Amino acid sequence: MSTVDPNAVMMIGENPFIRLSENDGDANSTDASFWRVTTCPAGPGHVLYLKSELTDNQWRIYSDNIAMARWLQATIQGMLNAETGDQSIPVIDAEFTKSGDPAYYWTEHVWARDEEIALTWHDIGTPLLIHTQPNDPADRRYGVCTILIPTAAARLTLNGEQAKGQPWPREREGKPFSTCALAFAESWTEAR
Repeated sequence: MSTVDPNAVMMIGENPFIRLSENDGDANSTDASFWRVTTCPAGPGHVLYLKSELTDNQWRIYSDNIAMARWLQATIQGMLNAETGDQSIPVIDAEFTKSGDPAYYWTEHVWARDEEIALTWHDIGTPLLIHTQPNDPADRRYGVCTILIPTAAARLTLNGEQAKGQPWPREREGKPFSTCALAFAESWTEAR
């Protein structure tokens, strides 16, 4: 049995996410997809795709590499959430830093114009190693190998105002999971 994945590696990086709602099963009141890209065809960088009551329920995109943000919209991020594939959404120039220890808590900071955003994950769960293949299922064009670390608690603030809602517990193939997770060591693939 080969240990080499036969697919083409298209992106390496991280994609922690926060999905909050006021009641379990409600539509997300906050949907945040953060990316730290080490390598992809459009270069390295950071991007945050954010929709929340704090953004008047409109998508905002913050990035330090507009080419990478657009590439993700046209590929992986657009597959994960079709709403974020809209290339007419402006990309706001931003700076990014991180802090914490993922064994306890993790915070991503975003600064843009007159905005300061903080995404924080805590109450860290047990990591899961996930490996999917491209086109399995058929509507998921890309595959991924990633470490997903569910978090029982998360918050997002914009200029000090905290987004409403909370994470909710889930299961993934019988393992404890959450609507919020750190996703580290991601490698995204497509069929050759």
